[in-house]
Amino acid sequence: MWGRGRFTRGSAVESVSFSGTVKMDEDPHYNKVEDVVGSHVEDAVTFWAQSISRNKDIVKIGCSLSEVCPHANSVFGNLDPKKYLVTYIDYGNTEILNRSDIVEIPLELQFSSVAKKYRLWGLQIPSGQEVTQFDQGRTFLGSLIFEKEIKVRIKATYQDGTVIAQAEYGNVDIGEEVAKKGFAEKCKQASSTNICEEKKSDTGQLALRNLKSPIPLWGHRSNQSAFSRPKGRSNGRLTLDLKNENAGNHVTFPKESLTASDFNLGSNVSLAKIKQDQKLIEEIEKLKTEKEVLLESYKALELKVEQTTQELKQEKATTLDLAKNLESTLKVRVGTRMKDLAAKVEILKEFRRVNISVRFGDDLSDAVQVLDEGCLTTPASLNELEIIWAEYNLAQKKIHICQNVNEGNILIARRNEVQQKLYKAVEGFILEVDELPLNKRLKTLQDLSASLEAVYGQAKEGTDSEEILKKFYAWKCGKREELTSIRNETQASLQRLVGWFYSTLKVFDLTAEESLTAEDTIDNVDEILEKTESSVCKELEMSLNDQGDAGKEIILNTYSQVLQKINSEERLIAIIQSKYKDSVEFKKQMTEWLNKSPNVDHLLSIKKTLKGLKARLRWKLVEKNNLEESDDHDVSEIEKIKQEIIQLRDSVFQEIYHEQEEYAKLNSLVQKWFPELPLLHPEIGLHKYMNSDGLLTMSLERDLLDAEPMKELSSKRPLVCSEVNGQMILLKGYSVDVDTEAKVIHRAAAYHRAWREAEEESGLLPLIFLFLCKSDPMAYLMVPYYPRANLSAIQASMPLTSEEILKVMKGVAQGLHTLHKADIIHGSLHQNNVFALNREQGIVGDFDFTKSVSQRTSVNMMVGDLSLISPELKMGKPPSPSSDLYAYGCLLLWLSVQSQEFKTNEDGIPEVDQFHLDDHVKSLLFTLISCRSSVTADQVLNAEYFLLPKVKSVPNPEKNTGYTKYIEEEELEMENLNKYKEKTNGETNCD
Repeated sequence: MWGRGRFTRGSAVESVSFSGTVKMDEDPHYNKVEDVVGSHVEDAVTFWAQSISRNKDIVKIGCSLSEVCPHANSVFGNLDPKKYLVTYIDYGNTEILNRSDIVEIPLELQFSSVAKKYRLWGLQIPSGQEVTQFDQGRTFLGSLIFEKEIKVRIKATYQDGTVIAQAEYGNVDIGEEVAKKGFAEKCKQASSTNICEEKKSDTGQLALRNLKSPIPLWGHRSNQSAFSRPKGRSNGRLTLDLKNENAGNHVTFPKESLTASDFNLGSNVSLAKIKQDQKLIEEIEKLKTEKEVLLESYKALELKVEQTTQELKQEKATTLDLAKNLESTLKVRVGTRMKDLAAKVEILKEFRRVNISVRFGDDLSDAVQVLDEGCLTTPASLNELEIIWAEYNLAQKKIHICQNVNEGNILIARRNEVQQKLYKAVEGFILEVDELPLNKRLKTLQDLSASLEAVYGQAKEGTDSEEILKKFYAWKCGKREELTSIRNETQASLQRLVGWFYSTLKVFDLTAEESLTAEDTIDNVDEILEKTESSVCKELEMSLNDQGDAGKEIILNTYSQVLQKINSEERLIAIIQSKYKDSVEFKKQMTEWLNKSPNVDHLLSIKKTLKGLKARLRWKLVEKNNLEESDDHDVSEIEKIKQEIIQLRDSVFQEIYHEQEEYAKLNSLVQKWFPELPLLHPEIGLHKYMNSDGLLTMSLERDLLDAEPMKELSSKRPLVCSEVNGQMILLKGYSVDVDTEAKVIHRAAAYHRAWREAEEESGLLPLIFLFLCKSDPMAYLMVPYYPRANLSAIQASMPLTSEEILKVMKGVAQGLHTLHKADIIHGSLHQNNVFALNREQGIVGDFDFTKSVSQRTSVNMMVGDLSLISPELKMGKPPSPSSDLYAYGCLLLWLSVQSQEFKTNEDGIPEVDQFHLDDHVKSLLFTLISCRSSVTADQVLNAEYFLLPKVKSVPNPEKNTGYTKYIEEEELEMENLNKYKEKTNGETNCD
């Protein structure tokens, strides 16, 4: 390029001046392969490329041009129609030129292009292609060839220099890729005639594109101006609507008038004509756009005028209403204002009358004053007492673990010395505490705490700091001063208003001698009312509103601080009272046992009496047996001896109870004051009593009981039935060795301890005595005997009703809760070991104390066809409270469905859904049997099934008749059992 307005043959504007007739040259370069670099794309089948051999020259020219050519600034708004966007194909640069600057280059100045124009062989643009698809095709071809080294195989060359070639990038055939995407279609016949027609058609499209200044794919300048594109393509012609300013006629230009064949260098149509037509087209488009903008603006303004009119109407209506309201208000303005002021003053009187000290923390300051005035401090004797008591407890502990008598005597002597010191310290502490008003102070603190909690609620945790109280007092003082100032201001305003009324009265009093003018009184009434209303409202606002966030925070922090002080003092009082109680008990005991130990003479005396009674009882038993075996025995004499035996047996048990009471007293002394008793008196067997938790007795023997063997129920262990003090009891015999004996005592003691925590409310079968046989390796457990009271016997004779099931199973759940709370797993819960006393009180029977829990659960327990063994036990997992509750759930299901058949899954778990049960029962059964991951006995007790209101069952005459018969049979059985004439046929409480 030689200067401004001059172009190389590769210029985009020059592309409209192709020859009208296109023919194929006899190309000597047919099938020649060249390496080129793509530089510009016209459409999906036409592109410009530069030979690789001229790369260095092109780079050199590009660098020179980039240094010379200035960078154009961005152009905003609409382009000047007198300027054209010119794209230089050779280098990709763009520039805006005036139309007058674009001239035809003389032939002597034209040089060959650096880039050549190529057309993909055998392809053409489809007729009727849309602009969007046209742009996409051009973009797609650019992505394949732009600035990429491609190979072109020359097939033919047009007269205008366009090369028909097959292009490849690596192994990719670019023509095939364009055709696959649908941006071009293959020519029907590659003859010179078709090529000529195709070229003629495309030159028209090319001219239209060049007139519309197509966007280049690449360029060195960054600021390119926007330009217009063709809005569509048609098959036959391009129609342009031109608006005539006078008549509005439309002029249609045929497409052929814009084709390259009509604008070639040999044509009579000049370039000026083309420019003039283009200008008309652009002006028409511009006028159309302006018309659309003006039309939209007109519609918007019309809508805005309509909206403004509506708003004006509404505003007028509102103004009229306001004026009417104002007029009516002005008529009663004075009365309304005075009524409002009077109402506010009335409210203010009530606020002043009611104590509002809570709002400013007066109750908290009073509480702090109460805490400070009567605050209790730790008694001086308490610290000394604590030290000596700790020393005393250590001495007691050493005696408790001592096993040697001589060493024990030394420890006892040291303990006695400490005991003397402790006694004196206790006396001093008691005297000091007696002088303190502990109960009165505690009552004051409790009342104070309750009153504050009623006002402020639950206190938050906070740190103990005096700064909180200081901050509170400063805040309270400021609030009090502010309130006083506001009240004084209100009082002054009201007095001024009262004075005004008094003066006004004189003005309107016709009989008054003193005359006042209206100017002196009436003129300032508005000011007085305004000031009075302002003062009253200000005080009301302060009285009604909260203290604000900062004030609330201070109040709550102070409340928390006060409550901490109250709790701290209450804890101190509790410690003093607890220690005082222990001190009083210690003094009471030590007054009796100081410098001496309790003797066991009374226990030994009871044992001696027992020994004599047992000897006499045995002698009478022998005497009775001898008389019964003699041929001429006297019936009256035998009956007399039997009565003596009964009296002796009752006396033996009476003394055994006395012995147990004495053991309990000694055990209490050992636990509290004299741990040396088992060491000093091993002959009384106090250790055994303590280890069994009072259950074991050494004075009871099997032969002292007139027991009836129960052979039908003795398959597992010997069972005998007897009567003790009018109560039917059952003796369970266990074969034991040395190791088993200790385990039996330990397990039975744990069970007995759990029962003793609640006794009748425990839900457990009580244990009366445990004793060891002296002649045989046997241990006997004495328990109450409830004939035909287990679930198996009851369900076989007369099944429980739904109400009875609820009562009984709630008691059983309580029994399991008692055991599990004591960390005891039953492991042997079945229908023969659960009892329903009087058909309403359910209790859990004891288990085999010779077996561990794993051994107990290994027995296959069944109720009907249903196994009571939980799935986890079948899998070998250890027993747990959950396995007890599974057996409990199976028993509840068995009671609820009675004789119906069970369906179980592959794990042996019964399916609850098959039965028609109450929803609450079914829910509990699902929890116990199916979903047992975390259920506990306590949760079972709180289940909705047991919380339902008790519904009285409708009596059934047939069942009542059966029950009466059942009671009669049981009474007859008990009578026969007492007389020992026949054996009982019922089930019993056995494992």
